[in-house]
Amino acid sequence: MPFYEHVMIARQDLSNAQAESLVEHFGTVLADNGGKVVDSEYWGVKTMAYKINKNRKGHYSFLKTDAPAPAVQEMERLMRLHDDVMRVLTIKVDEHAEGPSIQMQKRDERDGRRERR
Repeated sequence: MPFYEHVMIARQDLSNAQAESLVEHFGTVLADNGGKVVDSEYWGVKTMAYKINKNRKGHYSFLKTDAPAPAVQEMERLMRLHDDVMRVLTIKVDEHAEGPSIQMQKRDERDGRRERR
């Protein structure tokens, strides 16, 4: 099955528990359609570059999934219909990277960055 990575932004007025329960809810939708969530990360509340639906901040969540295309399409459809979800980004990848995402790594652990002048 193909591998996907999803980033979801939920409204800022939700609690952390509600934002994490959204991730679990969409994970069960994916599982019901023959896919599985390999890994999920909650990135927390972050400030966005521009307002979306009069919101300056949002709860960011990251999902790594292994699912057939129809399951991903159904999950995306339900995400876009959900009132608490503001944006969704889905990317098909060849393989999942090991360990935490760049967003969760400490600044010291990140490699491949050039020095600032």
